[in-house]
This record gives sequence, structure tokens and C-alpha cells, in this order.
Amino acid sequence: MGGDQVEEAVAGAVALLRAVAGRDWDGVGAGRLEWSCRRTAEHIADDLLAYAGQLAGRTTTAYVPFGIVLDDGTDNAGVVDVIETTGALLAAAVRTTPREVRAFHPYPFRSANREGFAAMGVTEVLLHTHDIAQGLKVAYEPPAELCADVLSRIFPHVRPGSEPWPTLLWATGRGELPGRAPLTKWHWSNNLVIEAGRLTLQGVTPAAAADLRAGGTGGFEWIEGGPFDGTRDAAGMVMKAYESGVHRPEWGMFVLVRSEDGRAVGAMGFHGAPDEDGRAEVGYDLAENARGHGYATEALRALAAWALARDELDVLFAAIERTNAPSQRVIARAGFTRVSEDEEEYAYELRALDPSLRVYARTD
Repeated sequence: MGGDQVEEAVAGAVALLRAVAGRDWDGVGAGRLEWSCRRTAEHIADDLLAYAGQLAGRTTTAYVPFGIVLDDGTDNAGVVDVIETTGALLAAAVRTTPREVRAFHPYPFRSANREGFAAMGVTEVLLHTHDIAQGLKVAYEPPAELCADVLSRIFPHVRPGSEPWPTLLWATGRGELPGRAPLTKWHWSNNLVIEAGRLTLQGVTPAAAADLRAGGTGGFEWIEGGPFDGTRDAAGMVMKAYESGVHRPEWGMFVLVRSEDGRAVGAMGFHGAPDEDGRAEVGYDLAENARGHGYATEALRALAAWALARDELDVLFAAIERTNAPSQRVIARAGFTRVSEDEEEYAYELRALDPSLRVYARTD
């Protein structure tokens, strides 16, 4: 998901909007929105510029405080020109921003990378062009592949359907799907990133998981020998959960990326969200060339601390083969305690702090 997809979405929108630029946009509502078609078109341009600005400025704490003010007398055709221009700015910002750069976006984890901003920009263009088309009663349907790309990157919690465009409309409260209740509230979800000393744990989207499962890189720059087999197996688990509609991205898979060079060294994550007893299982895997440097211990401590601070988790556990001494040392150094064993595996647990002893701090 990058500049090409932004340009494709904008080109489709511009083609439709130019064809109807001579009609009344101010006096017509845009689909289910409270805005007019004119206000909605201006909003598309404003979003594209805002996302380009976030990436270019690389601000990490808030939106850059600026927006678009159109010249007096700008007609509908002029608004379309602005959409085309701001789309080009976002595409350029996405192409020139390094992969590891993240900038502020409030939902849900307060940051996004270039892929996230590209996907959000594409989504805004597709949906609001649809809204305008509905208001003006003209046909509009973007390419299915573009819709599927968006769903698999910033809608990881939405079960994919056989038709991506209707699924995206349903996921954003704009349509109905058989067997699914209509939505009145919706959100997208950029991937979670957890800091871990020399590493960052970067949440794996369904799009990245599908590529890893198929033998690709998942969009990461791997050290020699990576990713290892366990990482590809874990990616398959993510895809199974996504396709079943039960994937919760914060309880999914993370790739371990070295901060010093942006290289991926392994993966770590959960086998699913906590169960009704507040238990979740964790697993991890390193490329062979990354072993023996303390990466797994560092990452597991950070991930465990993040997870056990959630109210829904009480116990984090892991099952490790009796013959896997290095992994046993990692789990012990991370603070886990061996609680049971059988002929093949040892079981380890790490429990959350008693809620009465927790201290909460505001971060906003």
C-alpha cells in the first residue's frame, strides 16, 4: 500500500467528479452524511493534505495545525483540481518517507506509518466519493483489489467478504451485508507498535501476514536467514483468525525490528485474545542469525508488560519443548515461572499484578 494506490484512488474519484462538476453540489446532501456534496469534496482534499503533512512533518504528538482555505469564487471544477493536487502530495509523501517513520494519528494507538497513512487516504477518497455519488445519483464503484487492500491493512478486525467494496461500505456504516448486523459506529485500526529497548514490536496486518505465509517478507527488511519457519506458521494463524472474523490485532503477531538499522530479526505474539478466564498464550521465534543477543528476552519483557497491564488479561502462559533449552532460558529471564510439565513440554506462567496495587497514569 503506497503512492500507486493513492494515485489510483484519486484518479478514479477525479474522473467521476469532473464529469458532474457542472451540477449543484452545495444544495445536495452527500449520501448519509450531514454535509453537502461540496463540503464533502472539500473534506477529501483536506484529509489528503493533512495526511501528507503528518508524514512530511513527522510530528509525533498531534496533528500539524493547518488546513485548506479555498480562494473565493472557487467552483466545483476548482475543488476537483485541489483534490488531484493534494492526492499527488500524499502519494509523494508516502513514497519519500522511510518505512520506520511513524507520525501522529489518534486512533487507535496514536501513530501510523506510511502504509497506514496511504490506506487512510485511500479510504477517505473511496468513501467520500461514494457519498457524493449517492447524493448526485451517479454510479461509482472503485476497483475490488483496492478495497481489499484497505480492508486487510486498517480494518483487520473486519471479516473479509467475497465482495470487498460492499464489505468496506458495511464496515464504515454505509451499507448492508447478508448475515451481518448494520453498523452505526465504526473505526479503522492502524497497527500497534511497542517499544522494547533495542527493538520495536510492530503489529502485523493481515496483508503482511498473507505475504509472510506465502513466502514473502511481509514488507519488512529481514536479516539474513529470516524470517524463520515459526514466523510463517504464526502468520498463518493470523490469517485464519482474520478470515474467521475473530482477529483482534492487539492480540495478534508482532515482528521484532532492530531500532539501529530497521532490520527484522524475528516475531512474537499471542495465539489469540485472552479467554474467559483471562489467560492468553504467547510464542516467539528468531531468525538463526539473531539468536544469542538477548533480543527475545528484551521483546518478551516488553510484550508481557504491555499485555499484563490490560484489564482483560490475568495470566500469560507459554508451552516450551523440553529439548528447547535456549527458549527456556528466555522465558525464565523474562520472569515466567514453570508451573507444570508433561513428556514433551514445560508450561510457564506470568501473572498480572493485583489490580489493587496498580497505579494508573494519564497519557493525554
